[in-house]
Amino acid sequence: MEMILSGAMLLMRWDVAAALAIGSVGGVIIGAIPGVGPAVAIAILLPATFALDPLVGLTALLGIYGSSMYGGAIPAILINTPGTAVNALTTYDGHPMAARGEGRRALSLAFAASFVGGIFSVICLILLAPVLAKVAPLFGSREIFLAALLGIVLVVLAHRGQILAAGMMAGLGIFLQTVGLEPVRYTRRYTFEQSWLASGFDLIVVVLGLFALSQAFLLLTERDNRPRAAPVRGGLFSGMGEIWQHRRYAAVGAGSGVGMGIIPGVGEFTAQFLSYTYAQKTSPRPETFGKGAPEGLVACESANNAVPAAAMIPLLALGIPGEVLTAMMLSVFYVHNVIPGPELFQTQMVLVMGLYLALLLLNVLVVVFLLFSTNLLLKIIRIPTRFLGMMILVLAFVGVYSLRNSLTDCAIAAAFGVFGVILKRLKLPIVPIILGMVLGGIMETRLRTAMVRVNTPLDFIDRPIAATIFVLIMLVIGAQVVAWVRGRGSRGRTETDA
Repeated sequence: MEMILSGAMLLMRWDVAAALAIGSVGGVIIGAIPGVGPAVAIAILLPATFALDPLVGLTALLGIYGSSMYGGAIPAILINTPGTAVNALTTYDGHPMAARGEGRRALSLAFAASFVGGIFSVICLILLAPVLAKVAPLFGSREIFLAALLGIVLVVLAHRGQILAAGMMAGLGIFLQTVGLEPVRYTRRYTFEQSWLASGFDLIVVVLGLFALSQAFLLLTERDNRPRAAPVRGGLFSGMGEIWQHRRYAAVGAGSGVGMGIIPGVGEFTAQFLSYTYAQKTSPRPETFGKGAPEGLVACESANNAVPAAAMIPLLALGIPGEVLTAMMLSVFYVHNVIPGPELFQTQMVLVMGLYLALLLLNVLVVVFLLFSTNLLLKIIRIPTRFLGMMILVLAFVGVYSLRNSLTDCAIAAAFGVFGVILKRLKLPIVPIILGMVLGGIMETRLRTAMVRVNTPLDFIDRPIAATIFVLIMLVIGAQVVAWVRGRGSRGRTETDA
């Protein structure tokens, strides 16, 4: 209880409170504008947060991360265009409800379900904090290396149908991380006697190029668009009461969001799929799913909003980001010499609790804001896409240049922006590149540290946690191989029958 009170005192600082309010409201606005998304916004804001107090910067980024999916539900329901990629499944039942004149009901249900998922996940985190404080110190270099390796494996396997491409992108990210001075003996790697490669590829430069600049280039080269949505009539408070009728689906969605958020590389899409599948199979009206079933909408929104808080567990406890947004936040920790990992729960538990309470409070702020300003957000949706692209372009280049006052960084970011456009046009995954860079660095550092005490390969897994993680890696890979073999066998039988 003392830790909770100390964390609450941190949030009473005016700068932290202001960062939370700006991040929360800004995240809703960003989520409501199709074509931007939290990854682009966080990438642009990252350089500015380096000059702030770590709690202030992280609170602002958490506000955007945790609230963007609230805003993304608005265009997903009203104009069948998800504001963020995570809200794509929301269109399945949200837009059909709006099409038959139930837009107000769909929005209120979405906001209520998101609120339930967000609050539930933060409460779980607060209750788990003492457990994490005891378990995290048991992770040494070997365990963290294997956990990072498990994260890479899960990130690759999460891209169903694109596993080979995701593996290649993750490998590219690991390679990019090795360019420049290596961290132990400071010898040059893959620089080819080019001085500008000596400092390697900065993570923020790559992030801004792959996400912000690539999105700006796409918006500027595509047809100009100005989405329109009819205003919502009436209040949005009804969904707060109606959510009780769908409490089972909201609870399962929130639970799946917490479970999937903890596992690196899995995230919102898997949580939504599990929750939506459960809701469809247990609903008395499964035929209505995809045609405007409120149960499906509740299942999706409660699941995706439970993930952000849960995704902070591997980040804070082990220093391992589960997806690209937490990977970006990791850089804020490093800049301020606050190293996430086992020691964080022993030395800076008050900071951890402050972040948890910030996530709790942002859900309250966002719901209150949305209940009174949804129609105002509909005007923001109408921003022309080319104007939006130009704004992103300018802000991204300003952010890149402000990092080290380097035009070389701007050129590198532009090159990665073009590369990102190519990947998006080919529908190839981008996220594994960033996670490969982050997790690759963690794996290299931890492996070198661990090898001092390792004489044989079996020594690497001679401790209970290391052995457990190794078994999990083998099980995950084995399950994927079995599924692949069965898939090939069923296709072969189909072709034979034909």
